[in-house]
Amino acid sequence: MVRYRIHKLKNAQRESFRWTAHTSGLAVVKPKDYDATGEVQAATPYAAWKTLQAEERPLSPGDLLETMKEDGNPGELLIAKYIGFEPAAWYVPEPKPDTVTVLTAEPRSPVESK
Repeated sequence: MVRYRIHKLKNAQRESFRWTAHTSGLAVVKPKDYDATGEVQAATPYAAWKTLQAEERPLSPGDLLETMKEDGNPGELLIAKYIGFEPAAWYVPEPKPDTVTVLTAEPRSPVESK
């Protein structure tokens, strides 16, 4: 059995998700748009979906299942879409450079450059 952490899409973002064009492939999601709501154990993501429905905690489109490794670290992230589950990844902003390098050059006359 696989342990899944459940991340529910916040209501403020749910309507936006509903009307966004859905494409296949990796979905990039922002942690600030989700609330962790517990865990479930199941053999597959679809078994987890069915278990959560039976427990009256159904997954909605936009919600996430995150596999948990045996050591407690997060594993694969899956997003529930209208057609099933697809891979997802947390958005990671590019790091800002620590310093700014300013390059200056003396202007050369056209005669010097030949």
